[in-house]
Amino acid sequence: MYFKELLKRFLIWRVKHIKDRNFILVLSVFVGIAVGLAAVIMKNAVHFIRHCVVYVIDEYSLSYLFIVLPAFGILMTVLFMKYVVRKEPGHGIPMVLFNISKNQGKIERHNMWSRIVGSSFTVGFGGSVGLEGTIVATGAAIGSNVGQLFHLSYRQIILLIGCACTGAIAAIFKAPIAAIIFTLEVIMLDLTLSSLLPLLLASLSAALTSYLFLGQNFLYLAENIDPFVLKDVPFYLIFGVLCGLLSVYFSKLYMWINKVFHKWKSVWGRFILGSLILGGLIFLFPSLYGEGYEAVNMAIEGDTSFLFENSFYAGWNSWLGIAIILGLLVLLKIFATGATFNAGGVGGIFAPALFLGANLGLIFTHISNSLGFNISKTNFALVGMTGLIAGIIHAPLTAIFLIAEITGGYSLFVPLMIVSAIAFFTVRVFMPNSVYTIFLAKRGELLTHNADKNMLSMLKIEHLIEKNFKALKEEDTLRDLVEVIKHSHRNVFVVIDEENNFKGLVYLDHVRHMIFNSELYDEVFIKDLMYMPKHIVSAEMGVKEIAEIFEKSNDFNLPVVDNGKYIGFVSRARVFTKYRQMLKKFSSD
Repeated sequence: MYFKELLKRFLIWRVKHIKDRNFILVLSVFVGIAVGLAAVIMKNAVHFIRHCVVYVIDEYSLSYLFIVLPAFGILMTVLFMKYVVRKEPGHGIPMVLFNISKNQGKIERHNMWSRIVGSSFTVGFGGSVGLEGTIVATGAAIGSNVGQLFHLSYRQIILLIGCACTGAIAAIFKAPIAAIIFTLEVIMLDLTLSSLLPLLLASLSAALTSYLFLGQNFLYLAENIDPFVLKDVPFYLIFGVLCGLLSVYFSKLYMWINKVFHKWKSVWGRFILGSLILGGLIFLFPSLYGEGYEAVNMAIEGDTSFLFENSFYAGWNSWLGIAIILGLLVLLKIFATGATFNAGGVGGIFAPALFLGANLGLIFTHISNSLGFNISKTNFALVGMTGLIAGIIHAPLTAIFLIAEITGGYSLFVPLMIVSAIAFFTVRVFMPNSVYTIFLAKRGELLTHNADKNMLSMLKIEHLIEKNFKALKEEDTLRDLVEVIKHSHRNVFVVIDEENNFKGLVYLDHVRHMIFNSELYDEVFIKDLMYMPKHIVSAEMGVKEIAEIFEKSNDFNLPVVDNGKYIGFVSRARVFTKYRQMLKKFSSD
């Protein structure tokens, strides 16, 4: 009670003394620091667990434990989510997008900490996923709940969520520029004068927090970058197409694996199946263990020794052996990632995308150089990472700046741009939406940079239904209709039966010539006057779809019917009035 009273006093004081715009700037810095600390805690937790695991395995020569440890980590995650949080974690970034679109930006409080714990278990013990999706979802929850705590408007809460997502990427990758672009491309926050400065402050404060605790070193240091030369452009063009095709393969298979696993209703059934698949893949290809940080660094340097560590095919270190193993690794990584997620693990797909891109670059240069060409392994590993990020999450600009910032590969901007653009274009031919957004887009729940679509998608049909329309029965007469008209301001009347089943409509314009002829009052029945309208909407339809019907027809009122039962009407005037009100409310200053 004391805290609530103190908060109330602060809010009153804040409204009197601090303008909204300045208060948002203060909160953006606070959120950036908070998300930066969350990223530091998660990174350290994962590294501590991994250090303990590696120490025990090395100390007691228990290398076979690498096969079962990921399953143990996922088990800990499942138990934690099931019995402590008591909710399924779901996928991080799609959760954020859904809550922005359909839940007024309100994200449950447990997401501020639960995903950190779950991801620490999952990745720390060797799950084949990354940390990025987790920290973005955690940051978004922090931004949302800070906004709710201070009773901010929907637009302000969404801006704080954007600041938090920006801070999350800036902190986990130490990439403040890419973080802002990520928020614009993936979270789909429009860049306006009112949002630019908060995003910059959040990104900066999160990055500085990360630097303070984790150092300023590059995440993936590329020391052997070769200068860009024009003769390599054809190779970059071909490689961009390959990156796009691999992104399509990853995305399609990712969705198929999710679909297969979700046929299993039992959480434990999914856990057992996923753990068996993951353990089997790690036994065959040990480099699939964990998020792949070391493997990516070695791939960037052109070192293929990571392929053979702790493997039974160590003697295959030949040109053909390396090509086959790299190819299988690239093709099977998605199964390891999908198994980790669907078994109950918590993580993100950034790290798998970087792993795939680096290894695709390695195999491309391995084959090309064996055919007599001379192209840089480091360069193509880096641009491969760009191509896969651009293709899988549909964020080409994020990919360019992210790889430049996390590797120090600023001299490769032209190749990064070529591969990112080609990969993104290739993916869009096959998939208009990314793995983050495809299911939301199918349900019409995805916010975009189109303000009209956004406002209509946020409107809910249940708030637009009007129920003050007079109802008639088929057996009623014209006299009954005249009595109803006397007490109504409507020009349309619904016809239902005793069980509220929708039967049709009667329009005043269609009977106006009859209502002054009293001789017809008892001779004409409603069943002779009603007709079935061309357009009927259901309570499950989106407002955007209803608005399109209004635009294409001359109707001013549409009946809402659910399973044959009459519910009410949706009017053209009410839909577009609410749309204008919402557009005015949520437009930026």
